[in-house]
This record gives sequence, C-alpha cells and structure tokens, in this order.
Amino acid sequence: MINGIQQMGIGTTDVHKSFKWYRRNFGFDVPVFDEAAEAPLMTHYTGGTVHARHAILAMNLNGGGGMEIWQFTSRSSADQHPFSLLRNGLLVTKIKCQNAELGHQSVEKNATSAVSTDPAGMKCFSVTDPFGNPFIANETNNWYQKKGSQFGGIEGAIIGVSDMEKSLKFYREVLEIDTIIYDKESVFEDLNSLADGDKKFRRVRLEPSNRNTGAFSEIFGAFHIELLQPVNDESGKHNLDGRFWGDQGYIHICFDVNQMDGIKQRAAEMGNAFTIDSGDSFNMGEAAGRFAYLEDPDGSLIELVETDKITVSKKLNWLLTLSKKRKKKPLPRWLFSVLAFNRVKD
Repeated sequence: MINGIQQMGIGTTDVHKSFKWYRRNFGFDVPVFDEAAEAPLMTHYTGGTVHARHAILAMNLNGGGGMEIWQFTSRSSADQHPFSLLRNGLLVTKIKCQNAELGHQSVEKNATSAVSTDPAGMKCFSVTDPFGNPFIANETNNWYQKKGSQFGGIEGAIIGVSDMEKSLKFYREVLEIDTIIYDKESVFEDLNSLADGDKKFRRVRLEPSNRNTGAFSEIFGAFHIELLQPVNDESGKHNLDGRFWGDQGYIHICFDVNQMDGIKQRAAEMGNAFTIDSGDSFNMGEAAGRFAYLEDPDGSLIELVETDKITVSKKLNWLLTLSKKRKKKPLPRWLFSVLAFNRVKD
C-alpha cells in the first residue's frame, strides 16, 4: 500500500533560506506547494495549541522523495538537541547521488565527510546542512531521470531505535516494509564522521517486498529505511523529546499511500492506532488529500498521505484530481515534465 517516500519533514527557523540551500546544493527546486496557514489538526504534537506555519514541499525531479520544509510563524522554534547517532528518532536522511566524488565537489562545504562506502557497497558521503541536519548522499541505481543536478530525491532514512525487535515488528508488519536487505553489527565507515559514529551499532536495512504501483510510484521510486541501535551503549533520548512537531530538525517521515482505511485497520489491530487522521480530505491550497500520523515504538512520527489533488501549473490554474482508479497506476511521464516549468532558478 506504500508507493514510496513522499517527503521528509524538516523544521527550520527560515523556510526560504532552507529552500534556497536545498535547491542550490541538492537540486530540490520544484515547489509542489508553498503555503502559509494554521495547522489545527496537529495540536496533539504542538502542546494542545493551534499554531501557524509556512511550509514548502520541494521535489527533485530526478526521482525520490521530497522535503517538506516547515517553519512556525506563530512561535519561535525550539533549538535542536545536540546531534548524536545514539539518540532515538529520525537521525539521517539519505538522498540519491549519481557520482559521489562529483557530488561531494558540488556541495557547499558544511561538515562534509570524505567519500566512503556504505554496507551495501555503494559510495557515499555525509554532509550536515547549515541548520544542523545530517544527510548521507548515496550512489544508487534507482533513477527516474538524470538531469541537471548530481543529486536526486530522498531514497531512505536512518532511524534510531531502542529495541530492534519491537521496531522490526512495527515496520515489517504495520507498514509492510518487510524485507531485510542486511542485518549487521559493526562500526560503520559511512557513519564515522557523524557524532558517535565511532560506536558499534546493529544496523538493519529494510525494503518492501511489494511496493505499490500508485500514481506517484515511479517518480518516488524504490526506497529503504535503516534501523540503528547501539550495541555497547545505551540509547539516548528521542530527538523530539520535550519539543514540538515543527521545531527545528527532522520532524516526520512521510509515505505516499493508497487504501488508507486498510492501513488504519491493520495498524489498530496491531496496537499502533493512528494518533491523527484528517478524514476524507484535507486542503493544502495547492494540493489536497488525506493524511494520518502514527508512531513507531520509540515515538518517531510516521506520516501517511493519500493524495487527491495536485497543482500541475499555477500559471494555467491546472489542478489534477486523482480518482480511485487513477490512483492505482503511475502518472504519465509528460505530466512531470510540465511540473518542471514550476522550477525555481537562482
């Protein structure tokens, strides 16, 4: 029922500055929506108070998930906790890279590591953006197209967990990201430049055995998650501990789905009921759909979105509404060529 990673939610103190850095360095230059509004359905994670925000969902049309860059406008964002791989929660975003050496040369240097090799044998490097968010850029064979940037969209995420078996049960059975690609204990070369990356971890990579073939499945492409648990050290506090959803840093990972009711029923039956459900449809101005949240065993926030409408062209006032039938097969490639006309250029 999952089509792919739709986006990683990233809280920031300056949504426009963040968008500029991500488009210049990682090629996330197509805004799917750019909207200022209140977030009344998120009070469960914002202290019981409705807060206003400005959000930009940016995509890289080389394929992969996007970034939902999110800034409070009704309050000041809390600072991130000091980063550590020993923490629980969303730790590292993994983005596609055509050539690690060339990609490394193209990035504005912000705590950038040397090129190394990941557990799957692919070249990669880590970079921490100016706002304190760590990324790993990985060479990959999964591309929608290869144009312009050395980079593509989001292909995966590293998630810190305190109990590997509980987390595996959740991600494999509730979300059906069920295939173990590797399960290794080591000090990992590709993590070494990140805080506490010199520690020993158990690291499990999961991919879905049957990824759904919905409307956006081709452009989002194949994806994975990696669960990370310290071997000789205690897990630290969650990186959202004492903070609001929307505060600076990674706030959620979002999956594009079909058949939301089926996922809701399965999650409830397995003891992981939705904490938020927007109902039939939620309007984001330039996009609309149904969204829901649930939590993994450590409290990391998982967003699920079933898209009903997107804006193909603001200039032409062209909105694409997805019927139940249309949601079941990939959208034509020419449509994403039209989306490219929305590209923001510096």
